[in-house]
Amino acid sequence: MTMLNLIPCILLGIGAMPLWADDAGTWISLIQGDSLKGWKVEGNADWTVSGGVITGRQGPNAVGGDLFTEQEWADFELEAEWKMRFPGNSGIWFRRAAPRSGYQADILDQPTHPGVLSGSLYWMGKGMIAENRDASSVNKDGWNQLRIRAKGDLIEIWQNGKKVISARDSTFAGPGSIGIQLHRGKPFEGMEVLVRKLRVRGL
Repeated sequence: MTMLNLIPCILLGIGAMPLWADDAGTWISLIQGDSLKGWKVEGNADWTVSGGVITGRQGPNAVGGDLFTEQEWADFELEAEWKMRFPGNSGIWFRRAAPRSGYQADILDQPTHPGVLSGSLYWMGKGMIAENRDASSVNKDGWNQLRIRAKGDLIEIWQNGKKVISARDSTFAGPGSIGIQLHRGKPFEGMEVLVRKLRVRGL
């Protein structure tokens, strides 16, 4: 590793620098200890970090919110583990460049979407692009492994080792932020989403 590559890592610990990697293909962790450095909060959800785990809960009166990286990616591969206290509506945003833009790998279990499971692909402003209906790909009682690969117009999602989504869409080509959503609403009161081992590399 060159001295140039080390500079972002050093600065990350002393300022509000975004998380980034100098070389494409280098995995970088998006959770740095018990800090939200490199992230920006939108809305009024309650976000905390402890032991390398980001936890999101609704704010007063069941308000929601989002957490977004300061850094942006267009083509990338992402890995994470998630767990949720259901029923709930959350997800991992990507290629989010402005309000009402971006895609989401859903973390979902609600009566208004019967049979539509976590790992489904959502397009902000339109709805579901592709649905995961494989119940064996979701562990509702524990941690789930998630992998997202976005290259050009091809978006692929794996959950717990199974490819659950392969879709093509060029609406949001990027670059855009990666994020975590916590939906608002009384139907999800008490919902809690936890994300750990969140890392990304550019393609």
